[in-house]
Amino acid sequence: MAKGTLAVLTGGGDCPGLNAVIRGVVKSALKNGYDIYGIQNGFNGLINDQMKLMTYEDISGILPRGGTVLGTTNRDNPFKFAVEEDGKFVYYDKRDTVVENLKKHGIEALIVIGGDGSLNIAAELSLECGVNVIGVPKTIDNDLPCTERTFGFDTAMEVATEAVDRLHTTAESHHRVMALEVMGRYAGWIALHSGIAGGADVILLPEIPYNIDAVIAKIRERISHGKLFSIIVVAEGAKPIGGELSVARMVEGSFEPIRLGGVGAKIVDEIEAKTGIESRCTVLGYLQRGGSPTPFDRVLSTRYGVAAVEACINKNYNVMVSLHHDEILTVPIGKAAEKVRLVPSDSSIIRAARQIGISFGDEE
Repeated sequence: MAKGTLAVLTGGGDCPGLNAVIRGVVKSALKNGYDIYGIQNGFNGLINDQMKLMTYEDISGILPRGGTVLGTTNRDNPFKFAVEEDGKFVYYDKRDTVVENLKKHGIEALIVIGGDGSLNIAAELSLECGVNVIGVPKTIDNDLPCTERTFGFDTAMEVATEAVDRLHTTAESHHRVMALEVMGRYAGWIALHSGIAGGADVILLPEIPYNIDAVIAKIRERISHGKLFSIIVVAEGAKPIGGELSVARMVEGSFEPIRLGGVGAKIVDEIEAKTGIESRCTVLGYLQRGGSPTPFDRVLSTRYGVAAVEACINKNYNVMVSLHHDEILTVPIGKAAEKVRLVPSDSSIIRAARQIGISFGDEE
């Protein structure tokens, strides 16, 4: 007989390393004598009772795979469950259904792998419904507080860096300004790290509003030194001083109703109009979220999965596992999703970038 029963789900957008976490959770749970349910399609599966007992066979070979074998969705909040009726969304409170389904299967604790939206729901389930939850910090944006690193970020950063490397050859060959727009929402971690690693000349972050004239001044400075091309890495949440975010579209019923995008195209259009220099933008988009996770993300994901099960075994509930000084600790889940972790404008990595001549578009 099993010592107990746990469950795991993946919520929000897909992310490299999800399967590695699932594998760590399942292997650790089974090794310690626990049954473990895999919940399909995030909170939707929790509401509609789409669960299956996981075995070693279910997780065989999934460590290097991108995506999630359980499926996910960035909709389906149990406290505000969207149902389309007569062409309009109607919202229902499904918290009681969630609790009933967990009780039906004898699930003692729920492991939620997700970003701020999913972890906020997990915190609500804990506070409002008495569900024992453990959070695992997932997002390529690296913007969750209370942890030094979310899994998926390292892979996204590597993909973005490779894209910058590839853009260099086209930019230099054609004497162009090439901009790469990367994900990150309201935080600039991906843009900052990939911009430095890829040798960008300008990095534009949400945390440092830019002046297009300062960007153009950097481009002209390079030309004066015989550099007839420039590389710009711009975070999707970057905005001009006194300006607004570039919103691609709104999505009703989603964890992330505001979809950012388009700032890169605006910047290159403005540069070309003001300078006459041929300028192009590449939007990296979902390529950053797909594919096989890096070795770093595989290891971190595995450690997070194991730590989540250990927290359940120790009945250390309603926490999120987190990375601090290369140790996996736990923090209260309510604190883990209460705000976005932004790039400090005076951080040492920003200072290092400025010292090697990178512009952030805020120079006088």
